Amino acid sequence: MDADLLSADAAVERRDEVVAAVREHAGEMARSLARLDGGEYGRRSFRVNGGEWTVKYEDGGLDFLRFEGKAGLDVYVVSTKRDPEPEPLARAMEHYDGLVRAFDEYVASMRGTLDEVSTEFPEPASTAEIVAERDRIVSEIRDVADRMAGELHRYDGGDYGSFASRVAGTRWELKFAEGRASYLRAGDVYLVGQYGPPSAPDVRQHAPDVPLFVEAYNDHVRELSESLETVSF
Repeated sequence: MDADLLSADAAVERRDEVVAAVREHAGEMARSLARLDGGEYGRRSFRVNGGEWTVKYEDGGLDFLRFEGKAGLDVYVVSTKRDPEPEPLARAMEHYDGLVRAFDEYVASMRGTLDEVSTEFPEPASTAEIVAERDRIVSEIRDVADRMAGELHRYDGGDYGSFASRVAGTRWELKFAEGRASYLRAGDVYLVGQYGPPSAPDVRQHAPDVPLFVEAYNDHVRELSESLETVSF
């Protein structure tokens, strides 16, 4: 066959040039939208004569630019998956100036939005007294937990152990290591722990039941003492 095949190289090269230019230009729009919308991920659509453009941004940069037009035209001008065909790209680019105008109008509509927003705020109330009282109560709880831990450590003879009891319908657990309380937990609340103090409402809820847990511990010790009384040689 002697017929010569036409090379598509020129069309592909021009397509790539257009896509690269749009990727850079629309990328600026995407970055501006990400900053304006206050997020790393999102999308915004712009109506123009002849169709609708959608700019999607991800990680603060352009993810894709899509044009949906008349007569079934639907083309991803910029995409991470594939480049567009030259003919649909050319038809979409006829409306690109409309996208830029719509974007500029959107940005212009945002100007002045915050002009009347006051930045004079009331003084926040101090939590210093509440925190100080919370810390005082937690310190006393830790002190009694350490004393129970020391007694359990002496009795058990091991470096690690625990004592648990149900108090007012809630499971309490004291875990100790080397004679000190590792934690004292009431349900899911750590009244004593390694990762900071509990909240003031949690302390208010559970602190009144600490004496009941101590009584449960004392009953446990009495039972141990009575059991030893039955041992004879």
